[in-house]
Amino acid sequence: MALTVYTDKDVDMGVLKERRVAILGYGNQGHAHALNLRDSGVDVIIGARDQMSPSGARAKQAGFEVLSYAEATMAADVVMMTLPDEHIPSVYKDHVAPHLKRGAALGFAHGLAVHFGHITPSDDVDLFLIGPKGAGRWLRAEYEAGRGLACLVAVENDATGHAKSIALAYASGLGCGRAGMVETSFREECETDLFGEQAVLCGGIPDLIEAGYDTLVEAGYSPEVAYFECLHEAKLIVDLMFEAGPQAMRKAISNTAEYGGYLAGETLVTEETRARMKDILSDIQSGAFAQKLMDDTARKSPHLDQLRERYHKPDLEAVGVRVRGLMPWLSPKR
Repeated sequence: MALTVYTDKDVDMGVLKERRVAILGYGNQGHAHALNLRDSGVDVIIGARDQMSPSGARAKQAGFEVLSYAEATMAADVVMMTLPDEHIPSVYKDHVAPHLKRGAALGFAHGLAVHFGHITPSDDVDLFLIGPKGAGRWLRAEYEAGRGLACLVAVENDATGHAKSIALAYASGLGCGRAGMVETSFREECETDLFGEQAVLCGGIPDLIEAGYDTLVEAGYSPEVAYFECLHEAKLIVDLMFEAGPQAMRKAISNTAEYGGYLAGETLVTEETRARMKDILSDIQSGAFAQKLMDDTARKSPHLDQLRERYHKPDLEAVGVRVRGLMPWLSPKR
């Protein structure tokens, strides 16, 4: 299937600059959306639980007009939901749906709530998705550097005939048109994003790193040396792959590392591993994972709390503090 990619030259920013945009949520993605759009000349307001909430206070300090979710929805022509997936259904039902203008545009930074039917927006609004391929602070940093993150763009409903133009202008305002705006669907964005997070980025990689660290420490090696070998140096390898792909990474490392990597990789990633990945994908595609998330949230997240406790490793974290203390420039920027 041919890939359709748009850039800034395909965009009319005028369609967005004549509209008021409300960003609901001022967290990881929301703050970057708001700041980048404002710097691109767009009229932006923030919707928050209340002005005294931590995110509302940060938005106000950044110079934005901060309203309640309902007030922001009523005042806007374009409403972007950057709230956590598990909170979107209740916020939409109670604060957005009753106040969304007919013919307004409703946007999402991730397709979970819409794709799996946890909300069903009205047919009389434009429905679109903008998924920058990176965390909010990275989206903001790239914009400020004069660059941009690539993003996924999807239009699920075109009530006014302007949905695609608005979506592309929104993505361009984030700086994504400097890199590439890839046309997709809510389904593809949602299911691939969840799979990548679970099987590779936030599940596979951290667990593999921690297992490697544990193996070395249990064998009697220094925790600090194990941390360097299994966690600290992971950035070097990921950076090499990010810049030019896995093959270029393998050319950049030693023959020893390349040869050993091939042999160990075949042992670690087996047909059983691939079968478990397919199970993860099936769980996502069926909507079972999304339902688990929503059900756990409805119970005040007891399972998530249990998992946080299970995966919290004070000893590993303490070693990380000592290792990073050797390099004070690594202090986190949040």
